[in-house]
Amino acid sequence: MSERKTIVFWPEGAAGPTNNCIGIGNRLLQRGHRVVFAVEASWKGTLDALGFEEHPVDLTEPPEGPVDAGQFWKDFITATAPEFRKTTLEQLETVTAPIWKELIDGARYSHDRLAGILDDVNPDVVVEDNVLCFPAMMSTPAPFVRIVSCNPLEVRDPLLPPVFSGLPTADATHWDAFRAEYDRTHRPMWEEFNAWVVDNGAAPLDDLDFIHRSEHANLYLYPQVADYQRSQHLGSTWTRLPSSVRSTDEPFEVPEQVAAGPGSLIYLSLGSLGSADVDLMARLVEVLGTTEHRFIVSKGPRHAEIELADNMWGAETVPQTNVLPHVDLVITHGGNNTTTEALHFGKPMVLLPLFWDQYDNAQRIDEIGAGVRLPTYTFEAEQLTGAIDRLLGDTALRAKMTLDGERIRAMDGTAVAADRIEQVAHGA
Repeated sequence: MSERKTIVFWPEGAAGPTNNCIGIGNRLLQRGHRVVFAVEASWKGTLDALGFEEHPVDLTEPPEGPVDAGQFWKDFITATAPEFRKTTLEQLETVTAPIWKELIDGARYSHDRLAGILDDVNPDVVVEDNVLCFPAMMSTPAPFVRIVSCNPLEVRDPLLPPVFSGLPTADATHWDAFRAEYDRTHRPMWEEFNAWVVDNGAAPLDDLDFIHRSEHANLYLYPQVADYQRSQHLGSTWTRLPSSVRSTDEPFEVPEQVAAGPGSLIYLSLGSLGSADVDLMARLVEVLGTTEHRFIVSKGPRHAEIELADNMWGAETVPQTNVLPHVDLVITHGGNNTTTEALHFGKPMVLLPLFWDQYDNAQRIDEIGAGVRLPTYTFEAEQLTGAIDRLLGDTALRAKMTLDGERIRAMDGTAVAADRIEQVAHGA
């Protein structure tokens, strides 16, 4: 498929979806296509530096002066962090619904700007990696491709746990109560949003869904080794991405401070949002600093406030996809990109979920045996150190995950995604 096409990506402004689209977009760029990013305004300059055509979009009234990439969500999550100590059921009202409201407010604020970009660019296909419908993406003449880079429970199934619940697949005891509370806390907001979506040229949404399924192509990011057994077939428009690991991260060499020594090398990252909880990061540093292991730490946006132990090296951001091959284990919040990237490289995980689909990923990785889910704010030191030592000492698990990682990498998820997007752009 040598004919040059114009492809517009519109990712959610958080790091996970944006980095996922960067990986796929880079593949399309290498194939000679015009790749355009409509991107949340705090990412301005980041995509341009990678060779993409970039169009910033404000989701709210822009602040005075420069801001960090993804600052909109960093600020929101920092303010919301005390609510992460609540159960997933309680979070529906105090975390999940407010996040949906912020997303909806952003969609309303950005509608005219996004529609103008699409009119000017005149794309052959539009690709959205988000959890929310932006009607401008649906009303343009170009075919629409949806990417799901959250946990697959976002695409509901009656015989699977409800999304955001972190409930087990083998015990449905609390599923109905969670769904009922989701309905109570979200239906009025969904009804208002659905009406606005229709008024702005898109089709009605399915009940309590905030985004459409594409009639052309839907891509979802989760390897088969961790995926759920569905009771309802997703259909021919759906394509699994076993992983989606970008090749644009800067090279990485393990710093001398932690390159050699006793124990294993472990990567600690709670994501750009979770690491903003400085008290939680300090507790982890305190506990992990007593172990024989060595740590690479992604310190996040409040890096200046986080003091590391002697057995650690860290920075505000690290090139995660080039760090993971060096480590033996990952301690993570359970964000979908970090989870699938750890599986891509065959690394077991200790998971400390905070909000959204992180609980679903943590539960799923725990129940397939690829990691251990711990209570994020109430874990005992012995629980964390014991989970680390058990996973590192399980040679059969590590051998299996190494083999699974090799298989996942061989499937080349970014190429799978680029192929499917090209097919849609060419009318297939």
